Amino acid sequence: MRLGLYVNLYADQADRPRLADAVEQVRLAEQAGFAWAVLGERHLHRPGYHEAITSLAYLAAHTDRIGLATAGLIAPVHHPVALAETLAHIDVLSGGRLTAGFVLGYRPEEFALYGTRPQERVSRFEECLELVTRLWTEDKVTHQGRRYAVEDAFLSPRPVQRPRPRLWNGGRVPAALERTAWTCDGWTTSFNETDEELPKKIALYRSFPRGPRSLGAEVIVCREGYAAPTTAQARTALEGPLRGLYDAYGDWKRTSADAARYAQPWDDIAARSVIGSTAECAERIGHYAEMGADGIILRIQPPGMPQADALRAIEAFGALTS
Repeated sequence: MRLGLYVNLYADQADRPRLADAVEQVRLAEQAGFAWAVLGERHLHRPGYHEAITSLAYLAAHTDRIGLATAGLIAPVHHPVALAETLAHIDVLSGGRLTAGFVLGYRPEEFALYGTRPQERVSRFEECLELVTRLWTEDKVTHQGRRYAVEDAFLSPRPVQRPRPRLWNGGRVPAALERTAWTCDGWTTSFNETDEELPKKIALYRSFPRGPRSLGAEVIVCREGYAAPTTAQARTALEGPLRGLYDAYGDWKRTSADAARYAQPWDDIAARSVIGSTAECAERIGHYAEMGADGIILRIQPPGMPQADALRAIEAFGALTS
């Protein structure tokens, strides 16, 4: 099973210019056999949040082999030409290690910040990914759409990977799964998708037709993760920081249908996570493999967790990848 490390990009006034902790974690994950370092995107977070695409480039410069992925960039707020060009260059700089993952977005404040409207997000998403894909693979692109228009556009250099880097997309409802199957190469689940829901959704996702440019239909399960010598040690290290993050999510997702899931009891959270002793975590990883997952992205360090605790968990998961 391929594992991804979801990198903590939260910052505060004391460390905003630095990504030293993230670099240390990702380099350790690379040594430990993780398949990806995975970054998310967030805006209008008062304590600070490192910008995802430039952070990805920074991590590319400090690593050699580990895949560099996003899960995900808010496609509807980005201009597709700028997005395609920037991500293509990250693939070039990293020697072909990019996987570009996207989401629709849900925070009205973030759409307003970029001068877009939530009501336009699906059409912007679809056109954005079409243009990104074409610019990565075609010598010249002309497009006249509802949201974007380009004439005789091209990228130079194009991505290193051929025919292009893989595309992921997140989403929970059937329409999102169908869109993902048609336009992308992998589905990234929500961190709060329950284990009971996953098998049906995986089957539904793989039942939808894939588009002519699709490179596959892999399933990447996103999970809270912490491995330690004992279950009690794992819970002690993770629960406090994770509760703090979930309290913040309850506010951020006030307009989202899944906001209530962030107020669930610990036992419910643990039941849809990879948390516990190394033996328990190995069993949980096997459980997701049996469901049909191709990889698992682990969010190991919520804001507030000491760096030493995060590093210990990365090493413990590394022992399960060998």
